[in-house]
Amino acid sequence: MNDFSRRRLLKSSVAAGAGAVVVPGVATAAAADANVVRDVSAGDAYGAQCPPAKLTGRIVRPHDPGYTDARLGWDQLFSHYPLVIVFAQNTQDVVNALTWARQNDVALRIRSGRHSLEGWSNIDSGLVIDISELKSVHLDGAARVATVGAGLNQLEAVTTLAKRNFAVTTGTEGTVGLAGATLGGGFGFLTRWLGMACDSLIGAEIVVAEGNECAKVIKADLSHNADLLWALRGAGNGNFGIVTSLTYKVAPLKSVTYVQATWDGIGDLRRVFDAWQRTAPNTDDRLGTQLEVHRNQTLLFAVLAEGTPAEAKRLLAPILSVGSPQVSVQVGNWGEVYSGFQIPTENEPANWKFYSQFTRKPFPHRAIDVISSFMRDAPTDDSNFFAQAFGGAVRRSPRGGTAFPHRDALFYSEPGAGWGTRSDQPGICDPLTPQAQAWIAEFSQALRPFVDGAYVNVPNVAMQDWESAYWGDNFDRLREIKVKYDPHNVFQYDQSIPPASH
Repeated sequence: MNDFSRRRLLKSSVAAGAGAVVVPGVATAAAADANVVRDVSAGDAYGAQCPPAKLTGRIVRPHDPGYTDARLGWDQLFSHYPLVIVFAQNTQDVVNALTWARQNDVALRIRSGRHSLEGWSNIDSGLVIDISELKSVHLDGAARVATVGAGLNQLEAVTTLAKRNFAVTTGTEGTVGLAGATLGGGFGFLTRWLGMACDSLIGAEIVVAEGNECAKVIKADLSHNADLLWALRGAGNGNFGIVTSLTYKVAPLKSVTYVQATWDGIGDLRRVFDAWQRTAPNTDDRLGTQLEVHRNQTLLFAVLAEGTPAEAKRLLAPILSVGSPQVSVQVGNWGEVYSGFQIPTENEPANWKFYSQFTRKPFPHRAIDVISSFMRDAPTDDSNFFAQAFGGAVRRSPRGGTAFPHRDALFYSEPGAGWGTRSDQPGICDPLTPQAQAWIAEFSQALRPFVDGAYVNVPNVAMQDWESAYWGDNFDRLREIKVKYDPHNVFQYDQSIPPASH
């Protein structure tokens, strides 16, 4: 389905035997980083001045040859021109960049996978601290603990762990940054089995602002700054500081069964969707499913952890028995399967717009009919309605709790519009943009009576009550934690968490 997927998410066929990605330097980068972490803010808690900071790392400025490539994000609907981009090579580069920005009164943003869906990880005339080159991995198989650099994307994380037969929850799109996905909650095919990605997060290294102009490195785990760990589990990236490494509790996973079913058109959608929403959130916790609706196709994707094709088909029978879908099945290592359904970024549409929402009660037929009606008039074949089953382990919080509030949802969903051709000169004035923007605005508004809440990693920029939509009753506590770790509100963007005193 090269032309039909959520953000061109999954291929219609998986190449058998696709190899795992090898992350260059992953065996040694963690040790190297550990030797360079220094705190330049000694004494700054009482207002002392830091030594003048210098930018270090791989630095890209507007007149450098690689500036255009360095500044562009995944969603080319947004185009920003930062003053300077620092690609950190270690934690000290992050400390230096943050200190430099504060000393020079320059606004900053944090970036990793470049998938910020409203362009908030970039900024005009400011500093972008890019951590995408912090790609260390240290895996303790006996303890089932992995510490990774915050620059890993999801494909790198999945395939590197899978080579040792381990896994954590990630989203489905490989180029998304692992850190950003995790810090907002994080969900995908393994969610019902392992919980949210943030549920497996047991520690983090984070660079925070200190005093009036300095920076320091701190740890967050159950024994150190446990309140910050709680916040990092779901508050979203870039609110409290700059996460440079993450420590996860990993789970053994040797093989998965991957199933794809395709229905031509959307004539069967009411029956397919109803069977899916009543089956997928309540079935065996090992089974994760996604439903994807396009204007000329309905697709079901499913992953059964440590299960057989016969088990998968039995669990999916209430859905697969509707109509006459084309069904394919693959069994393999999770890294191979995950690698097989990735699509290169250059083959994806340039522009995207989404609207996130959670559902706590099954959609009535009139809600499904809304989906059918809008999908028939979708602006492009890439535009879609996407839904991810919850339930299972999502309902159980880990020790220490999390800021992610949507644990009682049956499923997550989002309408999404994708259009335009990628280039080094983003088509902000693409002729389809008004139509696509209007379509998703009207679509999301029509679904409002049937949904609740929103997902911080897929921000709803026009939502008035976004604070409660993202974080529910946790918002006030997050503001108190913000004032503790970032009282000057150094880390801010359009829908960031403000300190309690503001």
